[in-house]
Amino acid sequence: MAKENNNGANLGFEANLWRAADALRSNMDAAEYKHVVLGLIFLKYISDAFEEQYAKLDADREQGADPEDPDEYRAINIFWVPREARWSKLMENARQPSIGKIVDEAMLSIERDNPSLKGVLPKDYAHPRLDKQRLGQLIDLVANIGLGDRDNRSKDILGRVYEYFLSQFASAEGKKGGQFYTPRCIVRVLVEMLAPYKGRVYDPCCGSGGMFVQSEKFVEAHGGRIDNISIYGQESNHTTWRLAKMNLAIRGIDGNLGAEHADSFHRDLHSDLKADYVLANPPFNDSDWRGDTLREDQRWKYGIPPASNANFAWVQHFIHHLAPTGFAGFVLANGSMSSNQSGEGEIRRNIIEADLVDCMVAMPGQLFYSTQIPVCLWFIARDKRNHRCRDRCRETLFIDARKMGSMIDRVHRELTDEDIRKIADTYHAWRGDLEEAFSDSSRRYENIPGFCKSATLEEIRSHNHILTPGRYVGAEEAEDDGEPFDEKMKRLVAQLRGQMAEAEKLDAEIAMNLKDIGFWESET
Repeated sequence: MAKENNNGANLGFEANLWRAADALRSNMDAAEYKHVVLGLIFLKYISDAFEEQYAKLDADREQGADPEDPDEYRAINIFWVPREARWSKLMENARQPSIGKIVDEAMLSIERDNPSLKGVLPKDYAHPRLDKQRLGQLIDLVANIGLGDRDNRSKDILGRVYEYFLSQFASAEGKKGGQFYTPRCIVRVLVEMLAPYKGRVYDPCCGSGGMFVQSEKFVEAHGGRIDNISIYGQESNHTTWRLAKMNLAIRGIDGNLGAEHADSFHRDLHSDLKADYVLANPPFNDSDWRGDTLREDQRWKYGIPPASNANFAWVQHFIHHLAPTGFAGFVLANGSMSSNQSGEGEIRRNIIEADLVDCMVAMPGQLFYSTQIPVCLWFIARDKRNHRCRDRCRETLFIDARKMGSMIDRVHRELTDEDIRKIADTYHAWRGDLEEAFSDSSRRYENIPGFCKSATLEEIRSHNHILTPGRYVGAEEAEDDGEPFDEKMKRLVAQLRGQMAEAEKLDAEIAMNLKDIGFWESET
């Protein structure tokens, strides 16, 4: 049996999900049917949560509970679902020709009674292009998926389901699925390392909003106040932006994602924002970002990024939006650490020489469900001299985590809680956190061969400003077997002499054989 995981793989109902999508494939294109299916999944999600609470209230009627009182649900951040929108009604009418109109009316009534969802839910189910028989089949399939009860809410099943859909729809839409949803274990590493305890948190390519969800969970886990952080985000894909709005609304998170979807490069909705934390997973190696039209942009302080790859456009966008004492943590393809193509090496050198790179983490492969591109994590500190940490000027921490993680199936890996804790604790110990909420007086940083190394700016220069952790951490130390050094050297020398004697004997035999068949000429 496969291990439970957080990445979306092996959830137990992939076949049903793909059948649900495939049921509409014949008469709708990928972008359309994805939106239809995700809308129904969201409706099922909030219906599950509603029905669970309804059953509890119904059982407590004698104590004065009223399962038809909307405030009983809103008080605990569960959406009120009016009678005409409840999943049971959709199931009863799934085989009726009017099912499309019934679903649209359900979406409208939910938006009417839940203002935070206004304008977010899809309402195209009555359109003639959507086969109503197939829609009924889709409702039957989605009915079999548990999404919104307390147990599944705690596992962020909605986000995981969404990632699965993107991985299946990616080829049909011509997009890379990994850019829309970041595996939770990667997000947790970013959040645990940055520790966004209070301040402004920004993600300019926020996908389905997973960075924000994990940031809120971090604050809660550390006994902080949710209202001490402010959420700012942006997403260029309309369908993804809608899902992010739904994702935050479900959790009662008041986030500013803009009034609509927009491209952060060409229409920055938060142009004046200076964030305390930037967390992001931008599209990998994006060659379609229209960089030629932005060559004079004020954000390119460290060099004009190539039109063929947006990696260092994103890095500079993040830096541009950081407050004077802000931190950024983000995912990039491994090539960003060493590429010298199209001026990327020069931009990286300028960022390093500005002493902005705080930490680099090489991640293990096979973490993403929808792409096999190897990735790394960058951590940028706007000011290393102070701000809840020790002075780290002209120092950078390198962590090689490529050997970490456990395989959850034949092709997917996941970082364990212990892995995440080790990476984050190493960074916090090196950083010398000064605030009580993050400091641990028992932790002292030390270089560990094969895992972590604190390198100076001079060392990075000696490696031509390449940031690959493997260049700095060295090889893992072999375990001491207890054999005295002198005896071990004698044994190894004897083994080497024996091997050399065997090689000389073999050479002599080969020479003799060649001479016998006439291919050997003696030296003159």
